[in-house]
Amino acid sequence: MASDQKLVHATACAVIDKLNAGEVTPLDLLDALEQRIAEVDDKVNALPILCFDRARDRAKALMKKPIGKRGLLAGMPIPIKDLTNVEGVLTTQGSPIYKDNVPARSDIVVEQLEHHGGLIYAKSNTPEFGAGANTFNEVFGATLNPWDLSRSAAGSSGGAAVALATGMAWLAHGTDMGGSLRNPASFCGIVGMRPSIGRVAHSPAAKIDRNLGVHGPMARNVEDLALLLDAMSGEHPADPLSLPLLPASFLSAARSGNKPKRIAYSPDLGITPVDPEVAAITRKAAARFAEAGVIVEEAHPDLREAHECFHVLRAFDFAISKAALLRTKRDQLKPEVIWNIEEGLKLTVEQLERAEAQRVTMSTRTLEFFKTYDLLLAPATIVPPFPIRDRYVAECAGTKFDNYVEWLGIVYAITLVCCPAMSLPCGFTASGLPVGLQVVAPPRGEAQLLAGANVLEDILGLRGTTPIDPRIEPIPHK
Repeated sequence: MASDQKLVHATACAVIDKLNAGEVTPLDLLDALEQRIAEVDDKVNALPILCFDRARDRAKALMKKPIGKRGLLAGMPIPIKDLTNVEGVLTTQGSPIYKDNVPARSDIVVEQLEHHGGLIYAKSNTPEFGAGANTFNEVFGATLNPWDLSRSAAGSSGGAAVALATGMAWLAHGTDMGGSLRNPASFCGIVGMRPSIGRVAHSPAAKIDRNLGVHGPMARNVEDLALLLDAMSGEHPADPLSLPLLPASFLSAARSGNKPKRIAYSPDLGITPVDPEVAAITRKAAARFAEAGVIVEEAHPDLREAHECFHVLRAFDFAISKAALLRTKRDQLKPEVIWNIEEGLKLTVEQLERAEAQRVTMSTRTLEFFKTYDLLLAPATIVPPFPIRDRYVAECAGTKFDNYVEWLGIVYAITLVCCPAMSLPCGFTASGLPVGLQVVAPPRGEAQLLAGANVLEDILGLRGTTPIDPRIEPIPHK
């Protein structure tokens, strides 16, 4: 129906306003999404697991409450990344090992979203165990980039990003260790944010204080993303790193109009090659902050140890979380996951000591950097969307990488220094592929990050570029 398509194109904030005004019901939204998924998902493979019956049952229960008492999300449907447990719903982690796994309990982050009136209607596709920034796995296959179906959607929250870009979601959940909320947002022309450690509570697994990976929001624009972050945030006793709610909402921060006084732009953070076209597009976008009276300078903190540090800490994380699978299910693991686990099992205490010290040193330098600059801007990815047939980016601007994650240095360096960061759509390549600008704030600085990003989003004028119908080829931009 025409009304369904109008809903699909509305912003999440506008849809929630309609819910709270009684103009639409949660069931209307589910109907609109189910129709949209039927029309486009066979082309992109973003949402391989659907649970509309569960969502409708919960919608009917929610609708027994008066309008205004249905929570912050008020019946807004949300897909959950297939790394994260949803009670009674197939949760595979993209692995043949878990192809029949139906958890008995949801992750804390899912419980939090449902507490706020969110309706879980789908699981979004992800690489096996979220490893590698290209969304394909042996269970469901590859997720394709809707701007050009021959291209990667990046990862590991690739299914979530594509669902947003094609109108199969208004808001989406994702996770991020080495850019998994930021890379797919960049490749798909939407907004993805890695919050500070502890901002979003989640169920601990393998280690009580793992902090490289976090859960976070994805949306089509900054205000919608802020709204979802409000619904995801808050402390929980089961997550000892979780932070209490702040007095003011993130949506109010995004809408505050507060702008930074001085920002820094770096094309490479001093640690990585970058595609020249990506560097040019992101530099031009960052420079437009000057239109709001913001001082723009080229600078970055000293992050020289990022590659060695992340390689060690990521490998350690894979070892503690996946070593048992290597011992018992090795034949069902993809080569990159096996390599990561084995790298972790070979580590010495001295290597871990060095990596942890490097992280502390880089974090200290970064905090000092933010005494001068309010925000740091850089490319969110160092290349435009690459061919889906390539498992990962093997080289960039004439530099070959040593392993399948090194091309992600521009995002994982920010992970290491504990900063919140988002990918904001900032332009298109000449061939019509999206490019994302990484916007970084000091630790726990989500409010200033959202405010500044919203100011720049206004200046760039790209809000409303999505959703799109999947395309065989991109539309060239001049």
